[in-house]
Amino acid sequence: MRRLFSTFARGWPGVGLLLMRLVTGIALIDRGVTSLSAGKMHFAVLSLLTTAAGLLLVAGLWTPIAGTLVAVIELRNMFLHVGDPWMYLLLATLSAALAMLGPGAWSVDARLFGWKRLDIRPRNSQG
Repeated sequence: MRRLFSTFARGWPGVGLLLMRLVTGIALIDRGVTSLSAGKMHFAVLSLLTTAAGLLLVAGLWTPIAGTLVAVIELRNMFLHVGDPWMYLLLATLSAALAMLGPGAWSVDARLFGWKRLDIRPRNSQG
């Protein structure tokens, strides 16, 4: 899984990734829940996928996979639906950027798959 991440950015870049994840994830959750509550059952599967991917992005879990999934869904929506194509394009772009950049240091991915520090102690040789 580590091959999916280039780095787990800390400092201001990590804060920027956290903000991007939160804004994108909350927007996706809102769109998915709104679509489900509006009774658009023919979009139920896509709405559930969008909501689930939004939750994953907020948590920072499986960020490259969730970001790629959202980018594909939003590009599909942009080309097949009547509505505001700019919102679809914005969410697709943010999700693709998150998929490429990774989740940042403040994420579940960083805790599970980030670099670990190992302290090797000398052996006690008795002899």
